[in-house]
Amino acid sequence: MEKTVSAFEEDVLEGLKKDQKSLPSKYFYDDRGSGLFEKISNLDEYYLTQAELEILQKNSGEISQTIGPNSLIIEFGSGSSRKTRLLLKELNDIAGYVPVDISRDFLFEEAEKLRSEFPDLKITPIAADYTKPFEIAVNGYANKRVIFFPGSTIGNFTPDQARDFLFQSTDLLAENGGLLIGVDLKKDPDVLNKAYNDSKGITAEFNLNLLRRINRELEGNFEVEKFRHRAFYNETEGRMEMYLMSLDNQSVTLSASGEKIDFRKGEMIHTENSYKYSVDEFEELISEKFYLRKTWLDSKKRFSVHYFEKK
Repeated sequence: MEKTVSAFEEDVLEGLKKDQKSLPSKYFYDDRGSGLFEKISNLDEYYLTQAELEILQKNSGEISQTIGPNSLIIEFGSGSSRKTRLLLKELNDIAGYVPVDISRDFLFEEAEKLRSEFPDLKITPIAADYTKPFEIAVNGYANKRVIFFPGSTIGNFTPDQARDFLFQSTDLLAENGGLLIGVDLKKDPDVLNKAYNDSKGITAEFNLNLLRRINRELEGNFEVEKFRHRAFYNETEGRMEMYLMSLDNQSVTLSASGEKIDFRKGEMIHTENSYKYSVDEFEELISEKFYLRKTWLDSKKRFSVHYFEKK
């Protein structure tokens, strides 16, 4: 019988065979990775979460009014739904909440917590890769569907990929559907570099956890201590870049496939980009299919939350 190859294995092998080795950032979020990211989001250096929470805390009433009553909220990459709670408390006659996340166990655990906090709210978790088409089967009537995509995760896509992905997502929306999205803004590179190189090393461990996951799920033999986290701002491209750098000449085998991957000392595996935008740049990027209704900024103008309507 022919061996079934998982999407994870296919993506890992494809990425590690490239001239510029890479691993898709979506695989950060196994259960341990999701937990590590929650820790990162509470770090002082990682301003993104605090800035977005400030926006939502100060403007949740206005955001709720802008979205309107009886809306179905679909959250991409819901994680702990921490930010969503602020909206759920303000939204009028909400039709339901659909958290979508690739980490199934973490997703369903958090959904149960939410049900205890919002017993009258219909919560329908969907374990899926939201970057690919998926269907939502929710009973009941809603005035509109609204995609909530917080955390500046859209920055992990190249601008062209971000546009294509958001245009694809309109398939989930009716004519009057909305998009509430967090977007990190361009700023002092020193602030950006500190955010992705925290003093406690949690971001480094989050990055290295990708190798641990490969070892566990694909029977890899990465010696994790022989790789180091690297992250820096590429001002020309307007993005943070994150890598895992090999500290020695070494070879790694994936027993699940039998493949051997060679690394040179100093060679790097690219694991993530995080693009930064101005408000005008992001509006223009998706203006073909979305109309910008409202933008909110934090007090230091580090981060933005936009509400778009589908054209």
